[in-house]
Amino acid sequence: MQTKIGIIGGSGIYNMDGLQDPAWVNVDSPWGTPSDAVLTGVLHGVPMAFLPRHGRGHMHSPTTVPYRANIDAMKRIGVTDIISVSACGSFREDMAPGDFVIVDQFIDRTFAREKSFFGTGCVAHVSVAHPTCERLSDVCEAAGRDAGITIHRGGTYLAMEGPQFSSQAESKLYREWGCHVIGMTNMPEAKLAREAEICYASIAMVTDYDSWHPDHGAVDVSDVIKTLQGNGTKAQDLVSRLPALLGPDRAPCPHGCDRALEYALMTAPDQRDPALISKLDAVAGRVL
Repeated sequence: MQTKIGIIGGSGIYNMDGLQDPAWVNVDSPWGTPSDAVLTGVLHGVPMAFLPRHGRGHMHSPTTVPYRANIDAMKRIGVTDIISVSACGSFREDMAPGDFVIVDQFIDRTFAREKSFFGTGCVAHVSVAHPTCERLSDVCEAAGRDAGITIHRGGTYLAMEGPQFSSQAESKLYREWGCHVIGMTNMPEAKLAREAEICYASIAMVTDYDSWHPDHGAVDVSDVIKTLQGNGTKAQDLVSRLPALLGPDRAPCPHGCDRALEYALMTAPDQRDPALISKLDAVAGRVL
């Protein structure tokens, strides 16, 4: 199989530099319209696809991002590995604004989003005990360190609904829970990537200390935007190093991310809803 790297860019990241033969491609999905067209091209000999999570011009709030359509679109164009790049707040003194965190766990506190491709007519259960791909996270860490970025390996991401930032009481509670960072967009994205059998890694770019820190007060959007600009440059540098580390030829994922549906389907074949099965042609085509 050939590697095709997919980048889902968050706040402040609406384009990807350095692509050969770049083209914005509209991808039709039975799960709705993706956030935007997908920017495709080749970077250092490896096919790439970039999708701005909020759309160019930041049209979608964290709640209204069409997560299912986005992941389905990536699957349809042959993406094998997704790297999520997103802004976050930090619950840890040592994870300072400007630092990057390679997330490995999530606590999902979102409540207004469709979180699965499956349901009545085709039930499936996948494991998200380890919701990110260790192999892909290794590559992201190496790329970040090569780029000179202060990068922390491992951390729990609290996914909140938003769009408001946390109250101080919430911020302190999540910190007591052992969370490291907080954001609004990695869920249900990571769960859907697992259902679609796509390796997924999360790079959380720290912009602020949320509202728990006694010396920093509440989140200041103007300060966040300033930090976002610097983080965007760092993220582009990190992404530019991924093709050389992943290479053009891709072996099966050693952690089984690309085989997550192997034993997940529960509904008997003769009881499956044809309409839902039709929508699952890209996501679950391998097992259907």
